[in-house]
Amino acid sequence: MKPLHFDQAVHNIRERDPRFETEAYTFLSEALNTTVSTITESKQPNRHVTAQELLFGFRDLALKEYGPMAITLLEEWGLNKTADIGDMVFQLIGEGMFGKQDSDTIEDFHDVFDFQDAFTRPYLPRSQKSS
Repeated sequence: MKPLHFDQAVHNIRERDPRFETEAYTFLSEALNTTVSTITESKQPNRHVTAQELLFGFRDLALKEYGPMAITLLEEWGLNKTADIGDMVFQLIGEGMFGKQDSDTIEDFHDVFDFQDAFTRPYLPRSQKSS
């Protein structure tokens, strides 16, 4: 059986579940690649990426790439919480695009950080960051 191309896998997912825009899946794939590269650079090659590592890698890349507009863009893509990213990850696993270990669960992605806080706090004036 021929492996699916990523774009086709995303198309298949969106046919069943259109909650998240195509760009969200593409960005998630970029975030995974960036996170894997970071782990490899830290001399831990071929190590499994945990949900938490992926989520923080996703957050960091979104802040780097989109700055203060990250939260707006993510919301436009249908992403409002870390569990949404977990849903996308497990959809891509189901399509054979991402791998997983037996110990990985979708719950690993639930409530890891607050989206509003993670994507707006870095841009608040110092006087508002501690409140």
